[in-house]
Amino acid sequence: MDGDEPVGRSAGGHRSVPHTADLRVEAWAPTAEGCIGELVHGVVGSFADLAGARIVGERGCTVLAVSDPDLLAGVLEEVVYRMDVDGELPVAVAVGPIEGLDGARRVAVRFRMADAATAALVGAVPKAVSLHDLDLSAGPDGWTCQATVDV
Repeated sequence: MDGDEPVGRSAGGHRSVPHTADLRVEAWAPTAEGCIGELVHGVVGSFADLAGARIVGERGCTVLAVSDPDLLAGVLEEVVYRMDVDGELPVAVAVGPIEGLDGARRVAVRFRMADAATAALVGAVPKAVSLHDLDLSAGPDGWTCQATVDV
């Protein structure tokens, strides 16, 4: 999706929004899990074209957090970590159901990964996820989320 879709449509999407010196991405989807996946696609698509990238496998992780915004940050931090440590970027993401666990939140995430060295870089590479102004929330037309990534 090119990012010009309005929030409230039945389909998901994402877009970059202006932000001083960093990358700000907003996403929307019918479910919280879909919204997180759209945000991952928006962040990765802001700096890498994965169309010709070589697939290297699948990676999974479980993210634990105390709130939905922290859960969102944890998933994005996993993307940055995999890029930094393994040189891999997600071309696809599957986010399992968000579960409550003794006052915490948990989600299982599965990434289909590509070799970052085979991707075409088209923007500034993220260095970290900002914990300021994170949001993952339900509305009358579905879920929205937003995050700022330090580049």
